[in-house]
Amino acid sequence: MTPRRVQMDWRFWLVTVAAVASVAATAALGRWQLDRAAQKLALQSALDERMRLPALDNRTLASLATAGEQGAALHRQVVLRGQWLAPHTVYLDNRQMRGRQGFIVVTPLQLEHSPLVVLVQRGWLPRNFQDRTALPQVETPEGTVELAGRTAATPARLLELEGGDNAPGASRIRQNLDLAAFRAETGLPLADVTVLQTGAEGDGLLRQWPVISAGVDKHHGYAFQWFGLSGLIATLYVWFQLVRRFFRNRSTAS
Repeated sequence: MTPRRVQMDWRFWLVTVAAVASVAATAALGRWQLDRAAQKLALQSALDERMRLPALDNRTLASLATAGEQGAALHRQVVLRGQWLAPHTVYLDNRQMRGRQGFIVVTPLQLEHSPLVVLVQRGWLPRNFQDRTALPQVETPEGTVELAGRTAATPARLLELEGGDNAPGASRIRQNLDLAAFRAETGLPLADVTVLQTGAEGDGLLRQWPVISAGVDKHHGYAFQWFGLSGLIATLYVWFQLVRRFFRNRSTAS
């Protein structure tokens, strides 16, 4: 066997091993993404089932919160009665709705016949970009109110610079809202869940909240990409290492 032949054989087997390993790895990653999608489908089914359960009232929500079962109260429909604690209203900045930047208005609700207070994400308002310190006018009814909504975790945190406006006693415009810090700041017995208010928008607040989703489509997309890459590697290997080699050998033999 000539040195050139030996060199070609080594290159062939090296490329073959690399191709097989790459196809196996990318196919495994694709299967892993499909497994993740199956898990997310089960989670989505559980979330949908929770949303179909009867709405929690003041007594049931307070009972779950007092028993430390906040997880069981998440992603449930609620119908609550109580009084707004308007002086403690805060405005979460840089929140989007309908593709626009503005505030999420958050006001504590003192539950009727209960010491428990629940933070309610009441809706979205545009901000004044000419005066970024100006607070929008929000209609906050006095007396007992009844509202419908669904329970949720605290609002998602956004990136903030050190020394922002989230310290106790700071501006009512906040980048983020830490529940424990806000509880210590206000002295209110806040529940560990919040409520996204739903219903009519007659008070000027938009309530087009994102639909609860487990993100299944994302994993299906990733799986398609990995399987596509696996197929591409296999196709390139067959073409360059087998098909072209076959025709080249036939040409040489001729």
